[in-house]
Amino acid sequence: MPHKRLSSRTVAFVLAGGRGSRLKELTDSRVKPAVYFGGKARIIDFALSNALNSGIRKMAIATQYKAHSLIRHCQRGWNFFRTERNEFLDILPASQRVSENQWYLGTADAVTQNIDIIDSYDIEYVLILAGDHIYKMDYEMMLQQHVDSKADVTVGCLTVPRDEASAFGVMAVDSDSVITEFLEKPANPPATPDDPSKSLASMGIYVFSWKFLRELLSADAGDPNSSHDFGSDLIPGIVKNGKAVAHRFDESCVRHSADAPVYWRDVGTIDAFWKANLDLTDFTPDLDLWDTNWPIWTYSESVPPAKFIHNEQNRRGMAVSSMISGGSIISGTEVRNSLLFTQVHTNSYSTLDHAVVLPYVTVNRHARLTNVVIDRGVVIPEGLVVGEDTAEDAKHFRVSPGGITLITQAMLDKKAAG
Repeated sequence: MPHKRLSSRTVAFVLAGGRGSRLKELTDSRVKPAVYFGGKARIIDFALSNALNSGIRKMAIATQYKAHSLIRHCQRGWNFFRTERNEFLDILPASQRVSENQWYLGTADAVTQNIDIIDSYDIEYVLILAGDHIYKMDYEMMLQQHVDSKADVTVGCLTVPRDEASAFGVMAVDSDSVITEFLEKPANPPATPDDPSKSLASMGIYVFSWKFLRELLSADAGDPNSSHDFGSDLIPGIVKNGKAVAHRFDESCVRHSADAPVYWRDVGTIDAFWKANLDLTDFTPDLDLWDTNWPIWTYSESVPPAKFIHNEQNRRGMAVSSMISGGSIISGTEVRNSLLFTQVHTNSYSTLDHAVVLPYVTVNRHARLTNVVIDRGVVIPEGLVVGEDTAEDAKHFRVSPGGITLITQAMLDKKAAG
């Protein structure tokens, strides 16, 4: 039998069903993995692009909460797989396949309910991925460690400062990276063997052989005391009764240069979402979207280049330290330290400063918007001022703990109605 890369014998199973409620109104109409990021992409594009760039061309996405925009995005942007080349992207909505009243009960149950479909894929390994984080990672390296170590499960782990690790599921490991304990948000996180100031936090990324996982899921499905979740039930069970190995993200993180920092972000809050997007406008951002060796694939609309018009005092179409996506028209507006998505149209005498503006937004004249996130399709009324009086902003909009104001059309409509 000819040698095949591990990635060609693997399916990437992406868990993309969670709402992401900490993003508040940004996830009122879309699931967290479908939230926009970086000027043109969606959050889920990072997990899918990592899989594709790692050589994995068999993918399945389990969806549940308000999945329409996610499904539509995948159909438009990820429709290049060809079954005759033994590649595919399957979308697996929670469809009450097991019983008429049972949706996906937990992350493990999302896989359990699709056992028959995964059987049909004829694969040896399953890579379980969360669909809601921003990072670049070569999964082939994690797969290779899994096989070499003869592990029952390999768990992707972030190296984090020990004093910050209480927010995560934390691994205690021995000198061979075998996990000896899995602790959920511990008050006193265990340190790594090589650095007492660091801990290993779970990334929600797991590698299993399908044969092993299939048996494990079948047993878990029959356990009335299980919450049918990887992090809460299956992984702790393997740590106790089998062999679980930690894979350090430091070893497989894809960097744009040898001295670049390890980059991983959970953009699960308004503050984190705003900051991670604006970090891309830095002179040398830690996340390199320009790296053609490890591109982030997405659905790209056919739009004209961005356009800047007017050059008068206080009416100059300009952008400094900003990213402006295609189809945008900056008409007499001053844009600073901001990220504008596709088809954003701004009008004269307005200013945008530290603004993250999602697609199809219109900013009318004389608006002043600072430290804001503006949802898709919003029409900013003439003269609106946001970001200069937090107490006033909070009367009409969502103001985050970090002072970032989220603006949606529903909020503006309610404000206009008085």
